[in-house]
Amino acid sequence: MPLATISSFNYRDYSLEALAAAKGERTISVCIPARNEESTIGKIVATIVAELVENWALVDEVILIDDHSSDATAAVAANAGATVVSAEDILPEQNLGPGKGQAMWKSLLVSSGDLITWCDGDIREFEIRFVVGILGPLLTESNLQFVKAYYERPYLDEASGGGRVTEIMARPLISLLFPHLTGLYQPLSGEYGGYRSLLEQLPFVADYGVELGLLIDVANLVGTDAIGQVDLGERQHRNRPLDDLGPQAATILHTALVRVNSSLVSEQVEFVRPAQDSLTLDHLELPPMASLAPYQQRHSPT
Repeated sequence: MPLATISSFNYRDYSLEALAAAKGERTISVCIPARNEESTIGKIVATIVAELVENWALVDEVILIDDHSSDATAAVAANAGATVVSAEDILPEQNLGPGKGQAMWKSLLVSSGDLITWCDGDIREFEIRFVVGILGPLLTESNLQFVKAYYERPYLDEASGGGRVTEIMARPLISLLFPHLTGLYQPLSGEYGGYRSLLEQLPFVADYGVELGLLIDVANLVGTDAIGQVDLGERQHRNRPLDDLGPQAATILHTALVRVNSSLVSEQVEFVRPAQDSLTLDHLELPPMASLAPYQQRHSPT
């Protein structure tokens, strides 16, 4: 069975000069959800600010959503030029504790761009291609509303082998349940973006299921023809220990099953492993941001 077709691009095909011209009157926000990333966040923010905000005026704002960090992530990001907002201070009535999806969802409220791109805060050897590559197709392909990154992911001393949860959980799930998305190389990539007019209509899973949940929901709402993917080369980041991967995989499975049939699984499940404490995993989904009065007051409905 052939892979489902998803339009693919390469970051090398986009020059900063061309994208600055293609941007027109559109505004762009780069949002970074981060928790305890003080060792990498400074270079990420400083690079984006210096090259894409100040030199080329391609990006209009860089916002770091500090997701309950206990280190100096917020201070380092602010010193590098980001606008830093604590996740706890955004819609405090929706404060569910740490959660990547929750931080991303809240970034819709505090950002102002017509286009929003997200990137992770743990990327080593960061370069502007992690932002430019996402913006390239969005600014130049009129049919695209949502773009995902893909890349080579080194693991330990090997040139590839990263993305273990993708290979052992996300890809089998997509093949079995969402075959229209099988053409995506990195369905769980942390670098992606889209138009506010689309993103504000979507629910956000509060934790690690956010990537798969958004992908499925975008395809359901606007179709796969509106989704693109872009090759960003190689991505080096912190690889998590094996003990962290089981809960992540379970959360992604939970997200998929809810979208197939919500009666298949309860909102709260116990993740049990022999000789280890069990973990309670809650599946929490945040409503489309456009449905909330504070968002409507700050952003004109689109």
